[in-house]
Amino acid sequence: MTATTLKRFAFWLQAAGALIFLALPKLGLGAYWLDVLNMVGMYAILALSLNIILGHAGMFHMGHAAFFAVGAYTTAILNTRLKWPVFAAMPFAGIAAGLFAIAVAAPIIHLRGDYLLMVTIGIVEIVRIALVNDIFGLTGGSNGIIGIARPVLFGFRITRPQHFFYLIWGFAALSMLLFYWLEHSRYGRALKYIKEDTVAAEGMGINTDRYKLSALVVGAVWAGFVGAVYASQMRTISPGSFNFWESVIMFMIVILGGSGNQKGVLLGAFLVVGLPELFRDLQSARMLVFGAALVMMMIFRPQGLIPPKPRNYTLPESLAGKYP
Repeated sequence: MTATTLKRFAFWLQAAGALIFLALPKLGLGAYWLDVLNMVGMYAILALSLNIILGHAGMFHMGHAAFFAVGAYTTAILNTRLKWPVFAAMPFAGIAAGLFAIAVAAPIIHLRGDYLLMVTIGIVEIVRIALVNDIFGLTGGSNGIIGIARPVLFGFRITRPQHFFYLIWGFAALSMLLFYWLEHSRYGRALKYIKEDTVAAEGMGINTDRYKLSALVVGAVWAGFVGAVYASQMRTISPGSFNFWESVIMFMIVILGGSGNQKGVLLGAFLVVGLPELFRDLQSARMLVFGAALVMMMIFRPQGLIPPKPRNYTLPESLAGKYP
């Protein structure tokens, strides 16, 4: 087979797999497993938004759960107190998460590596403690907020797991298209330069701090959107849903699947979130096996299961004969 034939075969194979996946709710898949797939989809979107920060900009960021929480609580407050529909509150959830990212990241954006990692861990804990203590009298303290309405789209109320399945995975498909476009744009190339060599990127005239901050804001806005969907699905949110472990899961998905690769992120979401549910009957042993598998992965394949492929650039015809 030629390379073109293999690419076509892979494309049609992926298309057939996507169609079968979308037909799962119609094939009698139980409500429990639909809920598992819905949770996989939400974590996949969260990991895709983190991938812009970690996989493309190369920023060690473990505070993504804070943006997720801001989006969820913004939606819950607007819905329960002001009676806003969920989809009307969703843009404001993203805006609130983006503004929060600017507020907390602008002073620390110059930090790199482990230093940035430690600071972002602290941000998650600050947000969680602020929610527990109900500083502004809006978050309900440790009890959280209950009675969040279901989303309504064009007069159709989304209530069942089958409905959320199509909402969440449609959102995931939209996220993949958006982030694919960003990755292959001038903006995405600048982020990759920054990831590979910050000093060289600055020498080329790239404002590294501005690009890093914008990557954080883009990821935060998208995490805020996911928080709105999560709040409407669960109908009850509390600070315990947005602890540091949530950030660890998102970070793990990106690193395990392949930092900078969308397909790897999707695979990582299924492995980290979905696969342990298959072994739930093993109870605590399943986490032991899962942890051992992660350790082996980091030893033998630290670049992830599906690492990004290097991009090849074609020289213009006027220069093709001058360089080998």
